[in-house]
Amino acid sequence: MQKFISIAAVSGLALLAAACSSTSKEAEEANNLRIQNLESQLTQSRQQQQQYYSQFNAINQENSRLKNQLSTMRRTPPPPARPAANLQTGAANLPPNAKPGECYARVLIPAKYQAATERLLVQPESQRLETIPARYESGTERVLVREASERVEVVPATYRTVSERILVQPAQEVLTPVPATYRTVTERILVKQGYTTWKKGRGPIERLDQATGEIMCLVEVPPEYRTVSKRVIDRPASTTRNVQPAVYKNVTRQVVDRPAATRRVAIPAQYDTVRVRKMVQPPSSRAIPIPARYETVTKRVKVTDERLEWRSILCETNTTSGIVAEIQRSLRAAGYNPGRIDGVYGRQTKDAVARYQRAKGLPTSGLTMDTLRRLGVRHSAIRGA
Repeated sequence: MQKFISIAAVSGLALLAAACSSTSKEAEEANNLRIQNLESQLTQSRQQQQQYYSQFNAINQENSRLKNQLSTMRRTPPPPARPAANLQTGAANLPPNAKPGECYARVLIPAKYQAATERLLVQPESQRLETIPARYESGTERVLVREASERVEVVPATYRTVSERILVQPAQEVLTPVPATYRTVTERILVKQGYTTWKKGRGPIERLDQATGEIMCLVEVPPEYRTVSKRVIDRPASTTRNVQPAVYKNVTRQVVDRPAATRRVAIPAQYDTVRVRKMVQPPSSRAIPIPARYETVTKRVKVTDERLEWRSILCETNTTSGIVAEIQRSLRAAGYNPGRIDGVYGRQTKDAVARYQRAKGLPTSGLTMDTLRRLGVRHSAIRGA
């Protein structure tokens, strides 16, 4: 599909190149008509291929479903055996044609199966889509590589050098700070005020008892002073104004003498001769029939259901320990472990007999005479046989 689209695209490009190189109006219309026809054929071919692909996918899905069904039938085991609905139970039904000295039991006769073949459809009849590619011929054509155009060229500007004096920093006033001056002065300050107070006094007559009074004197305490030194401003801080002159600088720079301009330059068209492939026959497709494919499978078919029947078996009446020991030896020789060869029909021996009967398709639920014959136990050793 991708190859077909690529071929069609190359053909379209070749036709377009041919149309561009032709200056005649009739040739251009003819080429356009051919392009339209090719596009219509390409669209129809794509639709037809899409329909074939849809049918092919549907056929593949049906094949996958049938293959899965066939695999499931091969893997599915036969249905488990179920007792027949008409099995007879109860003590009223006694074994027919019973012989004296023999024991009978209702044993389970397994169902019988046989192999049957069936023809299954694996792959249905279908069609295979075969694509016939288009046929091309090689030739030469003169194609336009580059159309005529104009190129814009830039004429650069011209410059000249000029010198001029420019102001770097204007004149300004500058304030200069003048710091303050200080001086040291000494001063006597009052620390505590003077005051008067009473104090005890002594005299020729002092207090001897409660009758005499004590001596008290009023004393004047002078004030206290202290001399301190401190700095005081002699002249406060101030500022002075100074005028700074303007600063100029001579610089040299380039200025445009003649500005840049553009001009248009014509560029002629450019042609080239190339080899092209022209489609002589469009692509097509055809359907090839594929016959159906069948496969024969074999499966198990139930012929008879399982049932209960009266069969002659070994019991305490017609058996001995020697017969049981011979049965145990035969089971061990057949690959079924009956336990010790002790002549006792115990649990392990019963399990070995049941496994042997299921493996050989023999009736179960008792040690039947068919089982003894298959094991090769001598009938003459059976008491009452």
